[in-house]
Order: sequence, then structure tokens, then C-alpha cells
Amino acid sequence: MLRRVRSFASSALLRGDEAKPALDGIRCNERRVHALLAAWVEAAGEVAGADEKLVREALKPLLARFQSQLKTTTVSRGKRGAPRVQRRAVMAAIDRVADAFLALDTENARVVDANPAAGALLGVARDALLGVDAMGFVPSQVRDRWWVELDAMTEDSEPRRFRGELQDAQGTPIPVECSVTRFSTRERTLALIVARPVD
Repeated sequence: MLRRVRSFASSALLRGDEAKPALDGIRCNERRVHALLAAWVEAAGEVAGADEKLVREALKPLLARFQSQLKTTTVSRGKRGAPRVQRRAVMAAIDRVADAFLALDTENARVVDANPAAGALLGVARDALLGVDAMGFVPSQVRDRWWVELDAMTEDSEPRRFRGELQDAQGTPIPVECSVTRFSTRERTLALIVARPVD
């Protein structure tokens, strides 16, 4: 779902409201979709920094249209388009989120979703991350800290921040600052993690 949302938002910002979300084969709970998109916008806003308000305002109508078309399974073309300055800010924010975004199942730490540059950060293709144990990209000596953060997402819905460490496919340590947002369904709880490399 998140991959389709990202693709739609990127296309809409580049092409205007002529962009159409790819909804083939999607069946989902409207309430859960709303919660997931809200968490994604929260993460995008955090990464945008000073442009947080601009990013949120630009994404809001796009995500509303995505949800509307998902619900009705009809595609319409509007006349409105995001201002050029908003497009640049939102595209930059999406790119930065992609560089450090992982959605992890809190039960087993498996990667449910990842962005292209998250793969670049870890030295693998994004698709190669999907379904794998994220702890394989965490140095063994700090894995307990990551489990503490994942466990906290099962108990509390408040966003969290922590400083941690990842490692790429070659085992090179990568210190990161992380923000974590919770997204829950009946089946599982996800930790939506935005990680920024630090010196």
C-alpha cells in the first residue's frame, strides 16, 4: 500500500492532478488505510524540517484523493495542481524519507516496506529488503536496544526517538538518529522508522 501511495504522490507532484493511483487488486479496510497514511504524512513532515507545514499541506489533498478513489474505485481528473514550490519541497521530503524509511513488524522485525534509498543506505536493492529480518542489518551488540524500541511500539502509540546503529551488507556500522511511529492492524503492529545517518 505505501509503495502505491508514494508512487501516486510522486507522479501527482510531477504531472499535476492528471496522475492516477494504481488501485488494481487492492482490497483494504478504510479506517486502517487512513491511519497508515496519517502515520506516513507524520514521518514525511518530520523529515521535511522547516518545510513541515508546506509538506503536510501539499500532501493532504493528494492523500484525500487517493483515499476517495480507493473507496469508489473510480478515477477522476481534477483541475488543481500543487504550486511549484510545494512540489519541490514535497518531492525533496519524499526523497529523504525514501533514504531512511523502514516499516518493521514488531513481532519478528521483518521488513514489511522499505524505500529505495533505505536499500542504498544498507547496500542492497530495496526489493531485497522486503520480508527479511531487519536485525540482520543491526550490529549484534545493539540489537537489544532495537528490540526495546520495537516492543515499546506494541505498548504505546506515542512516537519515539532514539539514537541507534545499523550496519550495511558489508558489516560497516552506520550510526543513525531514529524516529518511530506506530501503525496497528488486527493482525500486527508495525514500527514506521525514519533513520538519519549521523557522524
